[in-house]
Amino acid sequence: MYDVTIIGGGIVGLATAMQLKKSRPKLKIAVLEKEKTLASHQTGNNSGVIHSGLYYKPGSLKATNCLNGYKKLIDFCDRENIPCDLCGKIVVATCPNEHPYLEKLYQRGLENGLTKNKKITAEEISQLEPNITGLAGIWVPYAGIVDFKVVANRYADVFTEQFGGEIFKEHCVTAINRKNSHSEVIAGGAAFETKLIINTAGLYCDRVAQIGGVNPDMRIIPFRGEYYKLAENKREMIKNLVYPVPDPAFPFLGVHYTRRITGEMEAGPNAVLAYRREGYKKSDISAGELCGTLFWPGFMKVMRKHWRMGLGELHRSYSKSAFTRSLQKLSPTVQKSDLTRGGSGVRAQACTRDGRLVDDFYIVQDNLMINVLNAPSPAATASLAIGETIAGMVIF
Repeated sequence: MYDVTIIGGGIVGLATAMQLKKSRPKLKIAVLEKEKTLASHQTGNNSGVIHSGLYYKPGSLKATNCLNGYKKLIDFCDRENIPCDLCGKIVVATCPNEHPYLEKLYQRGLENGLTKNKKITAEEISQLEPNITGLAGIWVPYAGIVDFKVVANRYADVFTEQFGGEIFKEHCVTAINRKNSHSEVIAGGAAFETKLIINTAGLYCDRVAQIGGVNPDMRIIPFRGEYYKLAENKREMIKNLVYPVPDPAFPFLGVHYTRRITGEMEAGPNAVLAYRREGYKKSDISAGELCGTLFWPGFMKVMRKHWRMGLGELHRSYSKSAFTRSLQKLSPTVQKSDLTRGGSGVRAQACTRDGRLVDDFYIVQDNLMINVLNAPSPAATASLAIGETIAGMVIF
């Protein structure tokens, strides 16, 4: 009998396992991961950006966990000798109508304790990033870069080697049988008796919740983010991280430039509907999963409201020229020939029945199950704080 069984071996599940075992070492804890390797999906395919907490509503779960988790992540990387670089980033306004929201972002940063942020002029933008053009900006010195897959696997090492936790790979959950005081989880042909289930299954978290007898009345909508890479001889065009002012109507940050910890420079991502939950390529299609998305009432309402933006994202997905034009708003010197196809990631975005794209982290709990039902960016940055938050919900 396990005290806790965690479903999903991404960064949130592994951080939760480590934090829970660290605070309560006598608990018997198992992590079930359906893939051969840990951190294979959202964790292993994100941009590697350490977020500062600039964008998030003060007092929200995203804000509190990002701010707390940021400090814990930096300390963990220092302690475990994981390379990370607090290189800073610029948020750039490229047209006059973006000024009010740029100011709102700056004020929100102050409310979240980011007192070292600085408003910068067009001239100062050029001094920091000579190939970036903007009317005004915010310099955010807290932002940085790291390989979150390395971080997640180090969480796993600490959990298993230092604290004696157990991880079972290639164990896909196919059934959950609730009993009076515990549950039976069927995964990988084995049965795991457990007092509590923690669902951190990311792109399939709503499905796992349903298997466990919970109706969250939301669905995960998979949005693929596609990246281009700047050619090796063009990497020096952009020094660090450069972001546009995001559209406040969407939980996405817009096409931007990101230096990776490897030295590569990425441009992107867009945000286009994926045709399956793990649809990293345009050719990745699941008729069943796609129909589940298209016929979810909430998604239909989102599309009716935002179809123009959706078509624009789709156009950028299929047109390198359109993608390049988006980047040229920030850097007019970048050319189509400077870009080569990079990787992609899929964001697990919760959508409610009434057509709301959930903006905050979303956790639902009952006596046998804790379901993490919306944990997109900045979940990787906030992972250790989220792990502590969930550990605090375990009351036996």
